[in-house]
Amino acid sequence: MSMVRRVLASWRRPREVMRGLLAGPPREDRALVILVLACVIMFIAQWPGLSRAAHLDASVPLDARLGGALMGTVFLVPLLAYALAAILHLAARLAGGQGSFYTARMALFWSLLAVAPLTLLQGLLQGFLGAGPAVTLTGLLIGLGFLFQLGNALIVAEGRDRKVG
Repeated sequence: MSMVRRVLASWRRPREVMRGLLAGPPREDRALVILVLACVIMFIAQWPGLSRAAHLDASVPLDARLGGALMGTVFLVPLLAYALAAILHLAARLAGGQGSFYTARMALFWSLLAVAPLTLLQGLLQGFLGAGPAVTLTGLLIGLGFLFQLGNALIVAEGRDRKVG
């Protein structure tokens, strides 16, 4: 199944998608690609808002804004994601989880990729409308969607959902 289809399916059947991603031996290359893809999409999603901000305030040029966003989104977020996944796994272990650091990473990374397309919508709203209630509401929906995805993914990743198929 393609990644786009998996992202769409994860909104209807998140646990089933996560079980499919975790099937077979651990694939750290797959986990890293999922994380990088999510970060790249989130970086691209910032372009309209950054362009608007550069147009309204020329004291910081667009290339400088893009450089800062690139540094934060593509270089720092992956480092923080690895650390957060380790913390999530340790917390789940204290609560009786049976997973591994790898399964916790996959759960977090997949959750980021599942909500990344919504960040594109938020970026467009930011670019066209600027800061306001529509952007705030979209951000809230992204946050809730991320928690929904992460919760379901962690249930599977930490062994609380042994159902197959």
